[in-house]
Amino acid sequence: MHVKDFLLVGLGGAIGSVMRYAASILVKPMGAFPLNTWIVNLTGSFLIGWIATSFMQDQKLNGTLGLFFMTGICGGFTTFSAFSWEGLQLLQQQRITLYLFYVISSILGGLLFVWLGMKMAR
Repeated sequence: MHVKDFLLVGLGGAIGSVMRYAASILVKPMGAFPLNTWIVNLTGSFLIGWIATSFMQDQKLNGTLGLFFMTGICGGFTTFSAFSWEGLQLLQQQRITLYLFYVISSILGGLLFVWLGMKMAR
């Protein structure tokens, strides 16, 4: 482990977190459904699939840049902890159908968007 790696992850994380905050301002929840987090989770899944496939298949993205882009930026941007919290809130409000839609569409959508990112990068 190198100090440079930690700094790159921290810088990337700061960028990703600012992007996440901007998304929360631009996209508002739709009623009780946390649309902003849902969109960020799917977009982040797409980005990490695209970045990993675009750069890593040609060895352009070495470990250090991978830490910056994937661990830092994508890690700071995506919001799984917010996803979990908001899902729990829906359960506590007894909005079971909305909770099930949110969880299932986020997980399956995330997998689909990673795959789409990989396909588009090829």
